[in-house]
Amino acid sequence: MDLKRMLLVNLLIGITGRMQYNILKKVSKNPRRHSYITLRKILFFAKDTVYGKEHNFEHIFKATNEEEFYKRFRENVKPNDYEDLRQYVERHKHGEANVLFHGKPLLYATTSGTTSEPKWIPITRKYLWKIYVKMSRIWLYNFIKHRCTCFGGKVLAIVGKSVEGEAPDGTMYGSVSGVTRDDMPKFIQKLYANPQSVYDISDYNARYYVLMRKSIEQNITIIVTPNPSTIVEMQNNIDKYYDEYIKDIENGTLSEMFDIEPEIRSELEKMLKPNPKRAEKLRKLKEEHGKVLPKHFWPNIQILSTWKCGNTAIYIDQFKNSFPESTFHQELGYFSSECRFGLVLDGSLNTVLFPHYHFYEFVEESELNTPNPHFYLLHELEEGKRYCAYVTTFAGLYRYNMNDLLEVGPKFMETPTVHMVQKINGITSLTGEKLHENQLINAVHQVENETNIKTRFFVGFADLDIKGYRFYYEFEDINISQQQAEDFNTLVDKKLKEINIEYESKRDSLRLKIPVTHRLVSNSFEKYKEECVAEGYRDGQFKIQLLMQDELRHSKFKKLVIE
Repeated sequence: MDLKRMLLVNLLIGITGRMQYNILKKVSKNPRRHSYITLRKILFFAKDTVYGKEHNFEHIFKATNEEEFYKRFRENVKPNDYEDLRQYVERHKHGEANVLFHGKPLLYATTSGTTSEPKWIPITRKYLWKIYVKMSRIWLYNFIKHRCTCFGGKVLAIVGKSVEGEAPDGTMYGSVSGVTRDDMPKFIQKLYANPQSVYDISDYNARYYVLMRKSIEQNITIIVTPNPSTIVEMQNNIDKYYDEYIKDIENGTLSEMFDIEPEIRSELEKMLKPNPKRAEKLRKLKEEHGKVLPKHFWPNIQILSTWKCGNTAIYIDQFKNSFPESTFHQELGYFSSECRFGLVLDGSLNTVLFPHYHFYEFVEESELNTPNPHFYLLHELEEGKRYCAYVTTFAGLYRYNMNDLLEVGPKFMETPTVHMVQKINGITSLTGEKLHENQLINAVHQVENETNIKTRFFVGFADLDIKGYRFYYEFEDINISQQQAEDFNTLVDKKLKEINIEYESKRDSLRLKIPVTHRLVSNSFEKYKEECVAEGYRDGQFKIQLLMQDELRHSKFKKLVIE
């Protein structure tokens, strides 16, 4: 551990992070006031734009009080999804300024959408430098508050490519996680275990090999990756290529087994040196433990930061004993390509929202399917209730439907916190049963506990052709027979009836058939993800719903069934 460097990093983080944290505490004492202030600032930033003129921003500003201002905003700006905004984004992409906001986007974050066309989320200079950067300062400061020695080693950040291409007008686009990594302070970037070029390796398997081959040689003290499934894949790579790591580290080489772009391979090979001492240490770890885990070769890990909410939680159990007991595994917080809503500042799942950076609105779960739902503001949320979030930002999103179901937690100062429950479109309904993704998750986990038969992965699809569901299971014991799998599935069906009365009604009336049972091959999720990434999905932000009605995704799992 480089004590002098760590103290300097902590000092620099403390100076900037503490100041932003204190500002957050101050505004969080009056979320109502600062929500209105933020809405005014956002609309002022865009009042002379195409969108601002079409939606009467000047008229909104003639309101004489806060309530009237918000009323006019609601009357002139209807709730949006991405398709409502796509026409304006397209104009920006082709070089037009002052469409959704003042000026042009600095860059775009791309992510999958509800149609075959991806979403291009504009990010303005103001949004990146005035909001993202300041939030990152608090994020880093929060790390040293919980683990003051966490910057004594290297940082392994597994993210997407920050630059993937260009819009028609030359503006770059890429992953928001990659951009966040690149925009960290220079003194943090010097701690990265891998250079940016590693994330530019096209071959999925090769990229993970290089990430781990370089990282396992170093003293990693912080791991950041949004999706915990990445940690599972990391361990799979370790199990498969551990001996190859040792050989490469001993000789200072980069295995020829993997397809790595020549220019990237050349850059990486210049950084490598023989390290027989580390290679011998790794060899002894395998002799001692058999299955080598991160806690063995990275005993000094202080922080592990991933998502833990929603359907990502199913992966946590797969590596819960893989890290040192002292490791602080922190929820990464509720954020997406569209918006970095806030940060988790403690050991809970609850994201602290930033009323001085975004304008938030919410619709209660019970009103999601009503034509004119009531919109609640941040200060009006009730702890324990669930809401769908809408956000207005400095980057051209206005009353934007995040399509996420959030649950409200305890207050930070006087501002409610939230955590992710599930995507709202993680609900399927063939005959009115409205089966939730989390209901399937709960049912499977209950059956696991009762039978002691464990799954490694599972997924369900609504199938109109059979008027029922198809449930796919990858069991930890690959020798589970088809009959055992069907018995397991019968119990899942029973649990779903207990959890969801509409499902019970539809099953008992035979409007829904009994779910069909399928067994999946080993590493089915990894194989599915690898195929998706090869088709252009971004692995750093890769998410999967565990309950869908989507034949394109369904077809991929059909190929992974044990006959």
